[in-house]
Amino acid sequence: MGYTPHTVVVGGGTTGVGVARDLAMRGLEVTLVEKGPLTNGATGGMHGLLHSGARYALSDPESAVDCLAENRILRETAGQFIEDTGGLFVERPEDPDGHYEARLAACEEAGIPVEELTGAAAREREPGLSADVERAFTVPDAGVDPFELTGALARDAERYGATVRTHTEVVDIAVSEGVVSGVRVREDDPSAPGEPASGGVVDIDADYVVNATGAWAGRMAAMADLEVTVRASKGAMVIAADRHVDTVVNRCRPRGQGDILVPHGDVSILGTTDVELEDPEDYDREEWEVDLLFEELSPVVPGLEGARSLRAYWGVRPLYEPPDSAADTEDTSSLTRDFVLLDHEERDGLWGMSTVVGGKLTTHRLMAERVADHVCGKFGIDRPCRTDEVPLPRGETADPEELATVDLDAATLERVHDRWGERTTDVLDASGSNPVVCPCQRVTRGEAEATMAVEGGVQTDLDAVRRQTGIGTGDCQGTRCAHRVAGLLRPDHDLDQVDRSLAAFYGERWTGQRDVLWGEQLSRAMGSYALHATTMNRDRPVENPDLDAFDSGPEGPEDGGDGEEADPEVGDGEAGGTVV
Repeated sequence: MGYTPHTVVVGGGTTGVGVARDLAMRGLEVTLVEKGPLTNGATGGMHGLLHSGARYALSDPESAVDCLAENRILRETAGQFIEDTGGLFVERPEDPDGHYEARLAACEEAGIPVEELTGAAAREREPGLSADVERAFTVPDAGVDPFELTGALARDAERYGATVRTHTEVVDIAVSEGVVSGVRVREDDPSAPGEPASGGVVDIDADYVVNATGAWAGRMAAMADLEVTVRASKGAMVIAADRHVDTVVNRCRPRGQGDILVPHGDVSILGTTDVELEDPEDYDREEWEVDLLFEELSPVVPGLEGARSLRAYWGVRPLYEPPDSAADTEDTSSLTRDFVLLDHEERDGLWGMSTVVGGKLTTHRLMAERVADHVCGKFGIDRPCRTDEVPLPRGETADPEELATVDLDAATLERVHDRWGERTTDVLDASGSNPVVCPCQRVTRGEAEATMAVEGGVQTDLDAVRRQTGIGTGDCQGTRCAHRVAGLLRPDHDLDQVDRSLAAFYGERWTGQRDVLWGEQLSRAMGSYALHATTMNRDRPVENPDLDAFDSGPEGPEDGGDGEEADPEVGDGEAGGTVV
């Protein structure tokens, strides 16, 4: 077959992982590197909307057309990660005159299917809407799970031969005589993320490098002495307890701040703001942004006014600024939300590297196709893209007869099957018990252990486990489950590492909660603190805990107990578990 070129893809969001999958499907050797867990950047900070294109129909019609086309493709190839909620653009009395008509016409021009509704008809379809909504029109928006989608892309890339290396940070790009020849990376030990491995840095040789690092693309390009200007735009989101709408609701007005509400599982996601940043990693979490989301969306969905907020989070959009751009330095609204592919040989005279920047999750597959076409073209490879036809894994259901052998209640088994599909019986113990470690999300011990498993050991990054399973994302935000999941790290890791992992996870959960602590949520946070202080000494850490002082559970028959033996690792899945 001749020489097979090796491509290094930098960036573990949907774009980078999508590029790795497409290239691997075309037969290239591929290594993907990501400095944190997958979805560590913009993908993990998005609001879960699968765009119909309607939000861009007026300002960026070409992007709108791409969104619609990709929306339809993803429903066919990744439908298991999509909830067909539908979308509504609603008009209130204070919304600007003429905008409703202009947006409706732009959607029709872009080919986006719409249906006009009176205010009464819109409320019949979506009862949560305000009585002041005068009229609305439907669009084919949907909800999408970015974590599960990205995980499926990565697994499929590996199935086609790609290597996916998380917790692997690029620290330099090798350039010699106008040619990129690879990258230098610092590897984190999977047993202790964040701590450099004893081997230090490692060189990865490559025939081609794809920079798919989003808001960090400029920083990555600078390692090869290239200039790529990326304007980072911060957007705030708030997760409100309860599902206040069943349809994606957009305010029908010029694109602004606080104009979309996305249902996701049992919660609602309020979004978003648009604040330019100088550094994608250095930004303030502004309290006014959280307040603004409720102020702007409560008039549309009144139930939000008294809603309990589980947490707030911020994402960073990568917006490409061309060298000759005349964009206002204080305003990113004039920059396209479409994506750009930069060939650094053509633009800068440097062979062996390209940068893809911009775009959105909805168009990740198209972005990957364009990049893969480009890379293959560099090596004279003529192999077609198949990602628009080949479905992602987890599309098949598990064998019903095998599922029937699993010792698990029906409601939990359904949730597990939703997450793992045909892999369900691979992660559950068909011959033994399958205790639940996260009651809110009904995550089982087998799922957590399967996610923790890495080559040669057990990873301790509990946030990476959250991204794949949803542990800690429910009503209690990790209060009742994090210690159980951390307990699964034993005996592979010592108590110090278990405690560090647990503390890091609690810290990540606290970061999202601290901006919404009022009313009932403040009361619940105080309850969580009291629980952790009294059961795990987390208000006053004990350096050398006396493990013999802890209650070992119900006594066995030899000790005069009731004869029911406690699970020493996890407990009954509702209130037990190892306290560390």
